[in-house]
Amino acid sequence: MNLKWLFATGAALSFALVTIPGIPSFSFDPTESVFESATVCDRDAKPANLNFTLKDMDGNDVNLASYKGKVIVVNFWATWCGPCKIEIPGFIELQDEYRSQGLALFGVSIDDSARAIKLFAEEYKVNYPMLVGLEEEAFMEAYGPLWGIPITIFISRDGMVCKTHAGLVMKEDIEEELKALL
Repeated sequence: MNLKWLFATGAALSFALVTIPGIPSFSFDPTESVFESATVCDRDAKPANLNFTLKDMDGNDVNLASYKGKVIVVNFWATWCGPCKIEIPGFIELQDEYRSQGLALFGVSIDDSARAIKLFAEEYKVNYPMLVGLEEEAFMEAYGPLWGIPITIFISRDGMVCKTHAGLVMKEDIEEELKALL
């Protein structure tokens, strides 16, 4: 009886591995160094649509195109999001450490009013622009689809969407990628 379960489990796993799309392949390219692959944009990098002007939490216009030439990090978040609250202190540190080297970091609240964002930013002592993404579907679609939050997008100085991180990211997990872009 145990042998039947062993075969059934093996068959189910084999079927799953064959039919699940998106399972990464594990191949070795001897012409690519491990260090280089960690420091450049993803192979499928696309131009970022920076033709957007969003309001910040104070009601000021923020035109993303004016930041071309800097490394832009866009973090989609919400005030009720637990993982978002965990990663924000790391973004605050990154902003402090790398602003002078050309980092332009933005938090885009996907569903809160400017007032709620401002209260949140004051409580968490956020030191980077917090933008109102509420009712900005075109902007979210330009960087999406956003299947959940938080989502953090890295845009290179030449305006390419280099990396997208879905889910919680900690400072130490993304700092090397950021340094490579700076």
